[in-house]
Amino acid sequence: MKILVTVKRVVDYNVKIRVKADGSGVELANVKMSMNPFDEISVEEALRLKEAGKADEVVVVSVGPAKAEETLRTALAMGADRAILVETEDQVEPLAVAKIVKGVAEVEQPGLIIVGKQAIDDDSNQTGQMLSALLGWAQGTFASKVEISDGKATVTREVDGGLQTIDIKLPAVVTTDLRLNEPRYASLPNIMKAKKKPLDRHTPADFGVDTTARLKVLKTEEPEGRKAGIKVKSVAELVEKLKVEAGVL
Repeated sequence: MKILVTVKRVVDYNVKIRVKADGSGVELANVKMSMNPFDEISVEEALRLKEAGKADEVVVVSVGPAKAEETLRTALAMGADRAILVETEDQVEPLAVAKIVKGVAEVEQPGLIIVGKQAIDDDSNQTGQMLSALLGWAQGTFASKVEISDGKATVTREVDGGLQTIDIKLPAVVTTDLRLNEPRYASLPNIMKAKKKPLDRHTPADFGVDTTARLKVLKTEEPEGRKAGIKVKSVAELVEKLKVEAGVL
């Protein structure tokens, strides 16, 4: 079985986000970029399934600018077998990404697609579900445990009430939650080897996908600073402030 994993290049989670002076978006110049943390977990899970003998090949795919090659090479250094870059300078929305990955899946014919449940830059949490609908495949979202056997996947999901375990028939789409695993670090020899591995390069047009944005961002603003808390002397004073000042009662 082949596993296809999507990865995205985002601002590193340790970096403090700054809004551009004109409010047109987030400042990306001279900012450290890295693989989306949920996608690191996806790559790790695919590698573990391969090491367990449940898969023969792990293929990673990224949709984004030429610099996304660095993110793909990180995945190759972790242990992925092949990488595909669908290159575009457009700000690609989740639906367009899902359509592109659908095109890649139709070519690669994977038995399982693993997607990070969301990207930390836009927090959309849409691509995996849209991809499942476009392909007509089963889906297991917010996975905290994945087991493969007898042509099916047993997925333990993180839900509001706790954990839910479902069986889905392969091929399927699984989206990963943070508690699924702890991603490995790439060794120096593997990093050096990954630099020499070839990448398959495509454009969205190769899959018949128009990446023109459907949404228009009017303005980007930083959230207001959090106000300092106060101490009250009694429950009555607390209730009064919640009613009069906060207006929540």
